[in-house]
Parts: sequence; C-alpha cells; structure tokens
Amino acid sequence: MTNSCDIAVVGAGPVGGTLALALAARGRKVLLVDKAGLKPMEHPDFDGRAYAIAHGCQPLLREAGLWERLPFAPCPIKDIDVTDGKPGRAPSPLRLHFDHKAVGDDPFGWIIEARSVRVALNAALAQSSVIVRAPAEAEVARNEAEAVVRVGSETFTAKLVVAAEGRQSPLREQAGIGITRLPYKQTAVIFALAHERPHNNVALEHFLPAGPLAVLPMTGTAEHPNVSAIVFTESDANAKLLYGMDDAALAGQVHARLGDRLGGFTLAGRRWIYPLQAMYAQRYFDTRLALAGDAAHGVHPIAGQGLNLGLRDAAALLELLAAAEDPGADSVLRAYQARQRPINMAMLLGMDALDRLFSTNFPPVRLARDLGLAAVERMPRLKRRFMLAAMGR
Repeated sequence: MTNSCDIAVVGAGPVGGTLALALAARGRKVLLVDKAGLKPMEHPDFDGRAYAIAHGCQPLLREAGLWERLPFAPCPIKDIDVTDGKPGRAPSPLRLHFDHKAVGDDPFGWIIEARSVRVALNAALAQSSVIVRAPAEAEVARNEAEAVVRVGSETFTAKLVVAAEGRQSPLREQAGIGITRLPYKQTAVIFALAHERPHNNVALEHFLPAGPLAVLPMTGTAEHPNVSAIVFTESDANAKLLYGMDDAALAGQVHARLGDRLGGFTLAGRRWIYPLQAMYAQRYFDTRLALAGDAAHGVHPIAGQGLNLGLRDAAALLELLAAAEDPGADSVLRAYQARQRPINMAMLLGMDALDRLFSTNFPPVRLARDLGLAAVERMPRLKRRFMLAAMGR
C-alpha cells in the first residue's frame, strides 16, 4: 500500500523538525524521517551546549509550536561586546559595544540550551499531525512527477523532499550536488562556566590570534545561578590539548583569555569538541528536492549564525510553499535558491573574512582592526545596521 503526503522532510533536527511542524500547522501533510530515534536525542542533564537564536527567527519557532514548549527559559541577549586581545593580556581598550536599546526594546536574540530545543521538538511532534518515522532509513527515488520515499515496509509519495540531514547529507550526494569546503585548521571546544558575577545578558566575542572566544549568557539553574556557554576556538592541535585537560587547567586557560570579567568560575556540564570548516553546496535543489540548513551550507561559528541560517531556509520554504499548488515545482525550487543562496553566501564569506582578519598576530593588521572597531563604535548608523543584522531583520 502506498501512502501520499505533500512534503517529506528527511532529518528531524532543529531545522527539519521545525519546518515539518510549521508545514503541518499550515495544513500540509508531512512525513518526517530520521535515522536516529527522537527520544534518545534528549539529554536530561545540563550539558553546556546552547544555540544562539536571532530575534528574527522567533516567529517561526512560535508558529511551529516550539517556543512555548521550551522547558528551560531562553536567556535574552541584550548587549554584545566585541573585543580584541592576546592570551594573558587585558583586551584592547578599542572595543565595540552593541546595546539593544539603540534599536528598540527587543533583545538581539536568545541563548537556548540545546537539550531544551530537543525536548520541545519531541513534545510538539508527539502532538502534531506530522507522520514521524524514527529511527528509520529513507530510500528516496525522484522523477519529474513525484518523489517516492520508502521507509521500511512502507511507501510514501510526495511532491517535494527536503534534505535536512546535516553536512554529510546522503540525499545531496545522491543528487550529485557538489560542495566546496573551506578548512580553517581550527577546532572549537564547547562547555559551560558557572561564574561568580552575573553576565547581565551580555554576549562577548573576544578575538584572539588562534581564534575567537565566545561567551554566551545562559539562564541559570538551581545549581548554577550564573552560567555562560563557552565556545573556545583554537588551532586543531591546541584544541585537542584543551579538550584533554582537567577542569582546573582548562579553567586556567579560559582565565588567561577572559580575565576577571565574570569573577571566579568553575566548569559545568560536559565538554564537546568540533573541528571547524565552512562549506557550501553548488546548488540548493534538484528534481523534487530542496536542501535546507547544514545540508546546504555551514559557516564559521564566529557569530553564532549557523542555526539561524537554517531556520531562515525553513522560513523561506514555508512562505514559498504556502502559495504553491505544486510544492516541488521547478519554479518554486529556483525561487527558493534565488532567495536564500545569496544571503547564505554573503554570511559565509563575511564570517570567513572576520575569522581570517582577526586570527593573526601581525602587528599592522592588529592595529588596523582595533582602529576599525573603534571607528565603528563612533558611527551610530553603521552600528545600527550591524545590530539589525544580528537580530535577523
């Protein structure tokens, strides 16, 4: 027996799951397939991982029914500090400060625990009309008229398949869509700090010769009233050394870069290690297929925009499909690529340029970039543009 649906989404992560829920909320019949079980993805304990969600992405999360289901309160980002320095030295006095009040009352965005997003996704999917098959493998065949998705003994037809399986997307590979990778020879070590002083909802991007150190404000817990997520970027070799250090030694390395900004601190939760590289797909679609999120692009985490770009892909698909009689029509998919690929490429190239500009210890370059930060600090109109971009507006 063959079942029919409008759209099949492969990959139940934050991008694929959110898109499936939002499509279903608009009356589409949606199949969602993931090779992993959804419940095992939940991590019941605090583990230090978090997402930065731009203000402009909140409406999509609300429409998908996720925002109100987040079990742990998101932490608003009200201010952003951008500084430059060296390990063991105080940051340069020439810094850039963004205050959300300069563009209104809304925060720039929120820091949300990764486990919170997963729990909300699972709860929303359990109460939605989305047909969920997980853990399961999707075998997809596509032609001009439709896509056929086989999941175990079941067969589904769909007008469109959305590949949201991440950077190693099998559907992208099956379609013969090439990718270009930009290696950084950098690795991020991610963990959380419980600290003495409150963060006051300020996010910090501290640029260092080997890579940026990001400090992201999180909502406190009963055990840790003041807590921040750390994204510690270093060379591949040094990052492996950091990851293997005991807590006291790793805390010492953070202190050498962060100083007393947050007072005394200790590590909280687990630590994670992720090699970094940017990548982009040569195109975003094929016959009856659209790429979304990390299947289409991956950027340096220097500004925490990775998930936001994926959610904006989902929002663009949602809008285009709402007016489409045939959601997999070539004209719809071309419109999607025309809308999203230039935006995503501009972000990728911008983040790449920032990392390469700041990841150097060459004195003339250091002086020029510090003067550049100071110049932007004194240009309200330009600052406002940067702030609106950070909010996803």
